Amino acid sequence: MIFKSLRAGRYVHQFWSKSTLFLDCICGLGYSVISSSMKEIKVKDASPMCTLAPDTEPRIQPSSSVSEDRKCSSISVKSTPEIEKKYVHHVYDAIAPHFSSTRFAKWPKVAAFLESLPTGSLILDAGCGNGKYLGLNSSCYFIGCDISPSLIKICADRGHEVLVADAVNLPYRTNFGDAAISIAVLHHLSTENRRKKAIEELVRVVKKGGLVLITVWAVEQEDKSLLTKWTPLTERYLEEWIGPGSPRVRGPSSFTLESIPETEENGLGGHPKDSRVSLTENMQQSSCSTPQNEDDSMVSRDGKSQQEYFVPWHLPYHRAEVSGASAGALANGLAKKDDKKGAVVYNRYYHVFGEGELERLVSGMDNAVIVDKFYDKSNWCIILEKTLEG
Repeated sequence: MIFKSLRAGRYVHQFWSKSTLFLDCICGLGYSVISSSMKEIKVKDASPMCTLAPDTEPRIQPSSSVSEDRKCSSISVKSTPEIEKKYVHHVYDAIAPHFSSTRFAKWPKVAAFLESLPTGSLILDAGCGNGKYLGLNSSCYFIGCDISPSLIKICADRGHEVLVADAVNLPYRTNFGDAAISIAVLHHLSTENRRKKAIEELVRVVKKGGLVLITVWAVEQEDKSLLTKWTPLTERYLEEWIGPGSPRVRGPSSFTLESIPETEENGLGGHPKDSRVSLTENMQQSSCSTPQNEDDSMVSRDGKSQQEYFVPWHLPYHRAEVSGASAGALANGLAKKDDKKGAVVYNRYYHVFGEGELERLVSGMDNAVIVDKFYDKSNWCIILEKTLEG
């Protein structure tokens, strides 16, 4: 693997106070902030604080000072599709405390990347969840964001500098950070354009020479039996999931919503011996040669093109009683009870990535290059280096 160090001369951040630095990175973008030292600070022209109720949708409104290049982004890319609102945002708000209790172990590859960064580096964790990577390298400064107010509150209570934000519309200045990470986030975005935009945003906010680490779930799961526990979606919409109703699923489904071990990210264990080496070498040789079918969806190694899934999360009844979010989800048909397992079952939307797909998303970018790519714990991963300012 390549963990290229950032250029020297970027250590000025360590001399700034946390609050000053955090505000400077978002100054003028019109976002409200939650942090350990600032429970609510309204930045100039900021909209009111995002409600932290677990069953409400965060509303973040950029001010008129947002740069022109962001204004030019298509409305379809910035507008959150219904499937993401219902089966990503609301789900993680509802399961946040339980989800957080399962997220404590650090991936060795992510930890090694963060530890490789120079002293004083400013690092952004976009989609930080419960903040398990924030502060991992004590010689660097970390900021984080996530779409879930409930998860962000957990981070703030732990003393991290965080805010609620959308991955496709990051509230940070261009060329500000030294590095950024996006761990298990892009697979929750339901269109290719939104996934591309999220990568562009990660690159935008780091300086020239800055590094970006991205990981996503792979369709090429080491444990193929996991796929039988996920509910496949019938249709892959090319541009948008449309309509207020639930997305269509196969019916009657041949799969049952069985419990999936949720120990670390996608609940998988370690690799079979030497699997990472062989898969990485194979990807380096043919990562751009994965076949595609006529509707441009990825074709996996077993010849199937299914990449859109609902992955269940079982929230124990005693956890579900903590808030009213589960009661509302059950009433609205967004979750179901499983008395046998004693849990409320939520479905989380995933677009699992085929081999080479992540690289293709960045192939057209003129301001970043791939400096490393690898397969790790049933995830496809890339490290980008920003080559141009802006």
